Amino acid sequence: MASAISANKAELLAIANAVASEKMIDKSIVIEAMEEAIQKSARNRYGAENDIRAKLDPQTGDLRLWRVVEVVEEVEDYFKQVDLKAAAKLQDDAKVGDFIVDPLPPVDLGRIDAQSAKQVIFQKVRDAERERQYEEFKDRAGEVITGVIKSVEFGHVIVNLGRAEGVIRRDQQIPREAARVGERVRAIITKVERNNRGPQIFLSRAHPDFMRKLFAQEVPEIYDGIIEIKAAARDPGSRAKIGVISHDSSIDPVGACVGMKGSRVQAVVQELQGEKIDIIPWSEDTATFVVNGLQPAAVARVVLDEDEGRIEVVVPDDQLSLAIGRRGQNVRLASQLTGHQIDIMTEEEASEKRQKEFSERSKMFEEELDVDETLSQLLVAEGFAELEEVAYVELAELAAIEGFDEELAEELQSRAVEALERHEAAAREERRALGVEDDLAEIPHLTEVMLVTLGKGGIKTLDDLADLATDELIAKKREAPKRRQNPADGPRMRADVSKRSEDKGGVLGEFGLTEEQGNEIIMAARAHWFEDEEDAAPAADATPEEAADADSTQ
Repeated sequence: MASAISANKAELLAIANAVASEKMIDKSIVIEAMEEAIQKSARNRYGAENDIRAKLDPQTGDLRLWRVVEVVEEVEDYFKQVDLKAAAKLQDDAKVGDFIVDPLPPVDLGRIDAQSAKQVIFQKVRDAERERQYEEFKDRAGEVITGVIKSVEFGHVIVNLGRAEGVIRRDQQIPREAARVGERVRAIITKVERNNRGPQIFLSRAHPDFMRKLFAQEVPEIYDGIIEIKAAARDPGSRAKIGVISHDSSIDPVGACVGMKGSRVQAVVQELQGEKIDIIPWSEDTATFVVNGLQPAAVARVVLDEDEGRIEVVVPDDQLSLAIGRRGQNVRLASQLTGHQIDIMTEEEASEKRQKEFSERSKMFEEELDVDETLSQLLVAEGFAELEEVAYVELAELAAIEGFDEELAEELQSRAVEALERHEAAAREERRALGVEDDLAEIPHLTEVMLVTLGKGGIKTLDDLADLATDELIAKKREAPKRRQNPADGPRMRADVSKRSEDKGGVLGEFGLTEEQGNEIIMAARAHWFEDEEDAAPAADATPEEAADADSTQ
């Protein structure tokens, strides 16, 4: 580029073609970069105050250089303006207000100007190359791509993808997998971001979708959509589970994924560094899917709590360790696969739990309804667990219990209603003692017990409640499963959920309010905001005198 301006036409076009081909960008972008570089260098020669333009013909290589000036009656800026007399020498029909061209002769670039021109061209080309890379990869998230490991920096693997570079962060690698420079590697594109230094392409080998894509490559039925992977969970490098379903009743989804002598699944296992994969039939029935998901352990009974999104699974004593798995791996993967919190216990523990619940509920009915032990136990045996159920169940259903009649049923319901009223009154006193305003008691769906909980959470006025988002009010707490030790490792721990919460949850999360109810509560609490605005604004059809009266009243 030492003499870019005076270079012959063939040289300029050859440079443009070579750069465009090497960087895989449009030739017009290179031509534009050259023009910009020449303009910058020419301004250094003729004066930066001049409006100098350059045009390089992409077909012939002809280079034109000119200065743009404005025709004015009286010149104020001698670099960008000319009077009519001077303009007539450049253009015969020039008139005031016109912008005309003043041709300039080509100049040879000095060494400093040439370096400056090179920097302009390289920067323009680099920006175009980065934009091309981003456009090429921005819509390819979820695609499996093959590259060559370029380097390993601080545990992150940099992968050469040919036209760009991607990164496999440390937490997205398969544990204990050695990354060697120069080796080919397959990964899934998880995210593509635009960055000042070029597109950031994030890759993963630990994502469950990477395993899904590998199965789609190995199993034609998955690629064709005949078999679908409905759910997947991974403990990268160790074990994984996938739930599959066939849309063709003549094809066994598990057998198709396994392949002849396990050839298909082994191909995936080999790519995932020996990760063991359990292929499980998917089922719409949650209980059935949970039983399948806990394979190879046998399950005796499943109790589903839809409100809490948790499942209680009872297994024989000799299946407990197998169901939980080493370090809780089997139950953790089954929980991820099904989307439910799984509580595993033995039949003995389940029996103890049922007896404890039976005893607690019987004692509650005995005390609250003032009945004898036999009657309270009979209510629990019939499936009654709360006072509300006794108070508001159909009278005929209560009277239909063996040994009950309509008179006894009416008396029980009456006592249950009285007990609930006592609880409500006690909660009301506690709520008022906490300083919770009576206005909150008018909000729909809120009971006195809920208001006590709000008061303990520092929410005591309509504004306090109105400031909350729905999730902050009703979101349930999510609890992390607690690992149960292998019996051989020492004292046995309960295989249930711990009290550690992954997030705080909503203030009223324990009451099971729906999102719709939460929205109604928040909107009711905010209603006074809008009433204040309406009161503050004079009516649209009010007279000036009425508006003035309204202002003076406020």
